[in-house]
Amino acid sequence: MKRAIRYLRFSQLGQSNGSIERQELYTDQWLKFNNVELVDTFIDRGRSAKTFDRPDFIKLQEFISKHFKSVDYLLVDQMDRFSRDAGEAMSMVKTLQRKYNIQVVSVTEGITFDYDTPGSFFRAGLQLLLAEEDNINRSIKIRGGLYTARAKEGRYIGIKPPFGYVKLGEGKERKLVIDETEAKIVKFIYDAFLHDTPLYIIKEKARALGFPKRGNTAVERILANPVYAGMLQVQGYKEYPGGIFPAIHEAIIDTATWQLVQSKMKKPEKIRTVLDEDLPLRGILKCHCGNYLTGAPSRSKSGKYFHYYKCKFSKHNNISAIKAHKQLLEIWELMSLPKNRLLEIKQSTNKAIEENLKASKDKIIEKKLILEETQQKMFSVEEKWIKNEISKDTYDRWYSSYSNTIFSCKSAIERLGKFESNAYTILQKNLDMLGDMKNIYLQADIIQKREFVKLVFDSNLYYQDGIYRTPTMIDVLSCNHLLMKEKGLLLYDKKRDDFPIIPSSGVAGNRTRVQTSN
Repeated sequence: MKRAIRYLRFSQLGQSNGSIERQELYTDQWLKFNNVELVDTFIDRGRSAKTFDRPDFIKLQEFISKHFKSVDYLLVDQMDRFSRDAGEAMSMVKTLQRKYNIQVVSVTEGITFDYDTPGSFFRAGLQLLLAEEDNINRSIKIRGGLYTARAKEGRYIGIKPPFGYVKLGEGKERKLVIDETEAKIVKFIYDAFLHDTPLYIIKEKARALGFPKRGNTAVERILANPVYAGMLQVQGYKEYPGGIFPAIHEAIIDTATWQLVQSKMKKPEKIRTVLDEDLPLRGILKCHCGNYLTGAPSRSKSGKYFHYYKCKFSKHNNISAIKAHKQLLEIWELMSLPKNRLLEIKQSTNKAIEENLKASKDKIIEKKLILEETQQKMFSVEEKWIKNEISKDTYDRWYSSYSNTIFSCKSAIERLGKFESNAYTILQKNLDMLGDMKNIYLQADIIQKREFVKLVFDSNLYYQDGIYRTPTMIDVLSCNHLLMKEKGLLLYDKKRDDFPIIPSSGVAGNRTRVQTSN
């Protein structure tokens, strides 16, 4: 009696039981009619037939290589269950027959494929080509439907919603809705990144806030995903262009912020700076030679540790962190503004904001006119393309140009409108803080301290000969700069645009830039 093995593949688990019963019925009939014994069954569930890289098919091949002498047939339900790639399938049928002397049988189609018989070979090839054509047509319909849903209807199509959203609704009415708890974490990630917070710190804080993703690039994927700005990244389909398209769901962050993040992500990655509460100025404060100071603890003879800021050149700066921090707190005290000065600033700032608001409103009107004109031009181009009055290359060129203009106008309108609503609130909330700069610094966490220093001195704070130096500083905070100089705290020389070049001690043959005072 001849012997056979059976291979089943189900792409949808929900249909497996019924399909198995139908296969068993046909298989039993074929085995009984041909007097063949079934010795084993291999089943792949939820696997694609595009390749033979399937778990149970691999086990099937291993079984055949060991027991092929006792197997005559390989039974399959039908050829499209076996494979949807005609070339690979024909090669597999040939291998099974020529190498192992095993013939493939489609039990539901009643066909035994014999590679050496022309008629059987033709029927096998035809069945496989039909299966592959069906797969291609199905793929085209799916990709076309996905393009329409994403690019034209603005719907998010995905099994799981992105972090920060939940899915609500059914069918075409289903859309993303903001999860407020998760959205706060997304906003934190974007805000922290724009404030130059190191990525490893963003990841730590995000996880502490409840961010569940543990992948090495999970935060980077959040930052790069246009979904959070109310947009979708869509692949091109046939003659239809791909790109970023507006979506119907609500955005968590504004488009201007998303664009700023994308621009920043394209820049070369900065050298990683490890943050230390005892050394908040590490990687912020510069040596007079221009290199950022590193920092580390040093152990004294008594066993106690003291922190120092150091330059990579051994004969340059080696500063006691205690001294540097004490000096900086005294600088903040002298920068604090008296009440009468705060009142003057508030009055002049209110006037400036009113002027800016008026200019912003005029700008919004201008941008809206440009937006409306551009949308009309895009509609005209689409109409000409549909009527075959212009070529695809011409359509793509104008479509890209108009899309960029529309996106830019919408971002500008959103940004200007946001300024209009928030300007007064920001002024009233933050201006009074200028009266107590030292307290602001002391209450800040390490990330805020670093941002504060960079903001006040425009990332140009140096240290030389026991004193801070800077060529740039927020002008309104410089009123006591002569007193700072007198006390040996800070030299501020805003008149000079560059540092004079003088020979540097400690590095032979090297010339460095040094800030000098008047």
